[in-house]
Amino acid sequence: MPMNVPKKRPVLDTDADDLFWLIEHCYAEYRGVVVERNGIDADLNHYAFELARLGGRGLVVCNAAGVVALVSGAPINRERYQLKKLYVHEEQRGSGLAKELVADVETWAIQHSSKTLELWSDTRFKRAHRFYEREGFVRQADTRALNDLSNSIEYKFVKRLQGRVAT
Repeated sequence: MPMNVPKKRPVLDTDADDLFWLIEHCYAEYRGVVVERNGIDADLNHYAFELARLGGRGLVVCNAAGVVALVSGAPINRERYQLKKLYVHEEQRGSGLAKELVADVETWAIQHSSKTLELWSDTRFKRAHRFYEREGFVRQADTRALNDLSNSIEYKFVKRLQGRVAT
């Protein structure tokens, strides 16, 4: 198999530096959005552990250059599941990778008997919002302020999973 073919695997705590690099790279597209290694984003320092604590899961996609994508999800309650993080390096965008990763989280949600998949996204991430809407998520009226260094305000998106069958 060629070295540049992306490979999916579970996220590990030892991925921390690569996760910070990927997210910093994605945030560089947006003025004023920063990663807080010791603040709001500190969970990335031991992300596999943090996800396990929540009953969640995460995947990274790696190629010869390193981690090029991250997706994670966790249950909110018995009927709701959250897509916690989705980051895809710009060189992988448009490849169908993000769609595949969201499908992985939908499968996890369905396996947890969830009726909805929810996510929060910074109001500045308009390209991501278009992607989520194409994937069947509906933006809600709800917003939340994170009170972080980036002054983030986020929109809530919800996708109904009723009638879906786990594969």
